[in-house]
Amino acid sequence: MMQLAEADPKGLVRESYRIEGITPAECRSIFVDWALSLPVGVPVPDAARLLMATYAAPDHPMTPVLTEALAPPPAPVRRGGRAKRQGY
Repeated sequence: MMQLAEADPKGLVRESYRIEGITPAECRSIFVDWALSLPVGVPVPDAARLLMATYAAPDHPMTPVLTEALAPPPAPVRRGGRAKRQGY
């Protein structure tokens, strides 16, 4: 089972929920820093799920950012050949 210290090693998400008047853009910036600080092998969705269960507040702008992290990434789309040259 993942520990909270492993899911938020720098305490970035914890602190973001304590900042009064934080904007969604600031939350996204904190999220990127948080995701890059995760230890190798810790899946972002699992860590985000634990942090949401611990800190999430429905009206806080960090909550939708963490919710987006739970969704699987979009399938890659190859754009090559004629379609790429034509800008489609």
